[in-house]
Amino acid sequence: MVVKINSIKHLKIRLVAPITSWKKDYSGKIWFINIKPTNSNGLRWESAVDTMQVKGIDVQRFVEKRGKLTVTQMDDITAAIAAIIDYQ
Repeated sequence: MVVKINSIKHLKIRLVAPITSWKKDYSGKIWFINIKPTNSNGLRWESAVDTMQVKGIDVQRFVEKRGKLTVTQMDDITAAIAAIIDYQ
């Protein structure tokens, strides 16, 4: 999952969080965002965005775009990131 930040779009870096297979143990953990597969997101099975592992990646490392999350899912991911860094 890639987050483009408009305020720093001149930088050739994007924030990335890994997507992994969903596990029941992830329920109730605010840093795991559940994503169900759709044609638009390109996922094949129920997955989780692990916002605890966000990191910056140079855009030159990206090879292809696989799909797109909904605005609601991106809002959930943003809220999870804010919560884990205790942003008020």
